[in-house]
Parts: sequence; structure tokens; C-alpha cells
Amino acid sequence: MVRMGLTTERLTRAGAELADEVGFDQVTVSALARRFDVKVASLYSHLKNSQDLKTRIALLALEELADRVSAALAGRAGKDALVAFADAYRDYARKHPGRYDAARLRLDPETAAASAGVRHAQMTRAILRGYHLTEPDQTHAVRMLGSVFHGYVSLEMAGGFSHTAVDSQESWAWILDSLDVLLRNRAKP
Repeated sequence: MVRMGLTTERLTRAGAELADEVGFDQVTVSALARRFDVKVASLYSHLKNSQDLKTRIALLALEELADRVSAALAGRAGKDALVAFADAYRDYARKHPGRYDAARLRLDPETAAASAGVRHAQMTRAILRGYHLTEPDQTHAVRMLGSVFHGYVSLEMAGGFSHTAVDSQESWAWILDSLDVLLRNRAKP
């Protein structure tokens, strides 16, 4: 029994919502079929398998996150751009934890090259141009920012900062200030 209106895009979006509700690891074609009250076989005309579904969710998440970061960066430079980028990243992870996890899915090189992941790297490098970093420092800084943002967000979402009196937002601001100082001090004259 095939339900009218099922499309690959609709199934991908529903899979992304499911990921936010139950966790990205729990998303399968079977779980999605239950959500639509259809037989699993009826979804295979739109999806190859659960890995295809997860890849599509990852691509959607990368696109959504890139769009949010791009909008946050508009007209900003230097520390303002760094903070806007970081805050957009953190806010997306908090609002869409399953999609955030999906955005970390390892993609094959061809799919990754065609994804919005490329935009993420371009936007990060655009921020770093404001700090006048040259190679290889710029590559090191891209990796550092990604590591710090992902590490902080992951620990915060896991409750790692809920055991102290210092508010995590205060620490987040302190970290971003520290990153700004570090990047300004690494700049080549």
C-alpha cells in the first residue's frame, strides 16, 4: 500500500525529524515506514536502504546548517563573524540534535565534494581571512575551530557542563574571546 504524496524529499525531512526525536543512530527505513504507516517495501521506490536515508539526512543537515551560518555571517567580519558562526553552529545543534549528528556522517569523497560541507569550509576560511592567516596556519585554524565548536557542543549536549556553578554560556563567550585573541596573535604582519 503506497501512500500518495510520498517523495524522497518528504521522506528525508521526516527522517530528519525522526533523528531529532529519537537520535540519528535509530533512524532506519523500517522506523520511517512505521511513521507513515506503510510497508517498508513501499519506501524502496524512493530510498535504496537505511544508509541512503542517512546520507540524505546528512546532506539536508549540512545544507540547513550552511544556510543558517551564511545568514548569520552576512555583513560581519573579525570577531563578530567568528561569534556569529559559532553561535549559529551551536544553536543548530541544540535545536536539531539528530540532524547535527547526521552532519557528522562520513560521506564518500564524491558526495562530500558535492555537499554543503564545502560551503562550511569556505565560510570558515572567509572568517579567517579577517585574521590575515596564511597557510598552513589557516588550515590549522579551520581544524581548530571545528574541533572546539564540535567538542564544546557535544559535551554541552551530553550534560558535561551541568555540574558546575559557572553557566555554560559564560564559558562559551570566554572560549570565543580566547579564540579571537589567539587568531589575532597568530596573524602574519
